[in-house]
Amino acid sequence: MKEEIINAIIVDDEAHARRTLETLLETSVNNVKVVAQCSNVPKAVLAIKEHQPNVVFLDIEMLEFNGFELLKFFDEVSFEIVFVTAYSDYAVKAFELSAVDYLLKPLQVEKLKTAVEKLRGKLSAHSMKQRLELLQSNLQTDEFSRIALPVSDGVLFVEVSEIVLLQAEGAYTNVCLSNGSKLLVSRKIKFFEEMLTKRKNFFRIHRSHLVNLNYVRKYNRMESFILMEDETALPVSKERKKDFEDSFAEIRIAGGKSSII
Repeated sequence: MKEEIINAIIVDDEAHARRTLETLLETSVNNVKVVAQCSNVPKAVLAIKEHQPNVVFLDIEMLEFNGFELLKFFDEVSFEIVFVTAYSDYAVKAFELSAVDYLLKPLQVEKLKTAVEKLRGKLSAHSMKQRLELLQSNLQTDEFSRIALPVSDGVLFVEVSEIVLLQAEGAYTNVCLSNGSKLLVSRKIKFFEEMLTKRKNFFRIHRSHLVNLNYVRKYNRMESFILMEDETALPVSKERKKDFEDSFAEIRIAGGKSSII
């Protein structure tokens, strides 16, 4: 079956950057058609309304309007956005937590191919505006309060404080929430560890388990396991035990109700 053609618009205030991306798309990626190139956001708005693209490759730092301000011109965003950015590694984490695709400058062909393949897998922007708003929020702080979880039928926005437990499932992770629901997310647990263990209340107690210490009811030091509020028992690995006890004690000192036996 022939792949659907993806109509794309490139928005960047640097002409050579627009030409470079268009050349890469035309020579290295199948079935992507660049229907317009734009040097600023107002021109992009007109082009988007005229061509109704599937995706907009959008620079962030531009004169007059930055890339985020594209949102101001649309009540609903009916296209995917892939940011083309020179942002720092820290900011990249904000993109990932917001489920917004990005390409780092200078562009790499394999990364571009991967971004387009991800587009083919969804071509649905029903939550694009929410993801962009979350991204803007996440870029302004190192304490992410909400994250976007890619699930089977789209994207779910979750408060970090409602995450109780994360369980490794191969290339996937089960995310257990305080309301009792469990989500299978197409991210490895390592991704969440890098994001969440910067917070004092998240700790990876085992290669398969990352827990929110605020939901731990009891810790059995002798037998090296914890008991969650829902009575789930989880092992604490030997190599993580000392660091876990330090973190757990700090949470208790800060006012937690958990106990150690």
